[in-house]
Amino acid sequence: MKKIMNISPRTIRRLLFVVFLFASMHAGCQGLLIPMDSAQTDHLRAYGVTYWALQKPRVFKSEWLLNYRGGSFLIYEVNNSQRRANMQGVTSVPVSNDQIDAIHQEIEQGNMEVILLEKAPKMAVYTPPNKEMWDDAVILALEYAKIPYDPIWDGEVLSGRLHDYDWLHLHHEDFTGQYGKFYRSFRTQSWYQEKVALSEAAARAAGYAKVQQHKGASAQAIRSYVENGGFLFAMCAACDTLDIALSALGADIVESVLDGDGLTPGWQSKLDFSRTFAFQNFNLIPNPLIYEFSDIDTMPSPVTPGERYNADSFQLFDFSAKFDPVPCMLNQNHSSKISDFWGQTTAFRKSKLKPNIVVLADFPGAGVAKYIHGVVDKGTFTFLGGHDPEDPKHLVGEEDTDLSQYTNSPGYRLILNNVLFPAAKKKPRKT
Repeated sequence: MKKIMNISPRTIRRLLFVVFLFASMHAGCQGLLIPMDSAQTDHLRAYGVTYWALQKPRVFKSEWLLNYRGGSFLIYEVNNSQRRANMQGVTSVPVSNDQIDAIHQEIEQGNMEVILLEKAPKMAVYTPPNKEMWDDAVILALEYAKIPYDPIWDGEVLSGRLHDYDWLHLHHEDFTGQYGKFYRSFRTQSWYQEKVALSEAAARAAGYAKVQQHKGASAQAIRSYVENGGFLFAMCAACDTLDIALSALGADIVESVLDGDGLTPGWQSKLDFSRTFAFQNFNLIPNPLIYEFSDIDTMPSPVTPGERYNADSFQLFDFSAKFDPVPCMLNQNHSSKISDFWGQTTAFRKSKLKPNIVVLADFPGAGVAKYIHGVVDKGTFTFLGGHDPEDPKHLVGEEDTDLSQYTNSPGYRLILNNVLFPAAKKKPRKT
């Protein structure tokens, strides 16, 4: 109390002036615009600020302005949200009711749309309990943007815990039981041996004789999660190994050097593509000495014609915000051309896609897709080829990418579009 009484009248006048100035600056301002075009200083943390607002639905109302200034966000509260944006280094602008009306009118007249964001989706990331030898770009994005998530693995998946979550991410995971096809290059390394031991112990504890059976059961549970309304986002090897595992249920596709016995006779004819998410009519490569699971994946080549590509970037498709809001949401960006990045699964041959798959981005002139989306019953899935959008040729054992150096990464924006996608109130299609 003494300290308060000892404040000088001059100091009190200064404090009152600051309060008055702050209030007058925001007088009449009903919303906070977070631009997502080139004016934004930190695109990645802008998603985190919006997610933070969604965690408090009684305080904040939020909108995603599709195709408006790179897919901007509008939060209907100024003081607290701008304070949060400033703390995170995110560019934001207070706007009045009249300015909001003008923005909405501009959106109504163009290829733009207003999407209400209803709630903060609960996030799960499928990842083993041990430290992996590579980063997970989605974990990096979530942690940099300060978006909370729960790590889960096969135990949680098979015990029904998936249904506690709105959104699930898979990354460099091998659902085929072949330990990532690292046998040839890394079988003598301690990290590889620990990976095998951990996977085998987990399979036995769950009552399965083989890792392939255990991972296949997890793949089925993930499929059921999506069918019942879950949102699935996968990158890198998880994209194709998930579908391979689903197609090969009941058939041994793992060579004896890895699981102790041979392949199921006639295993090729036993593949069932009706169970897969995105891919069909693919050919498996069970040879453990070849670092490839199937012919779904393709890499760039300057000399090989056909379903390969010779390009250092891929192109996002321009969707109608009013007629195709879902793919439009997933493609919101300040750049339509994005530098390519490799992974164990880098890109997808279009000839292996099911006919109902929506291609979100591809390499123009080649039969190759980079980014795809689909619907299964009540849920959706999105697959993005490649491992790390800011590490073009990421190698095993490399250091994690420091996202503070890539705050405006268009590749990482694709990941974070998928993070906010489940928050959107879906409007009926206008077609």
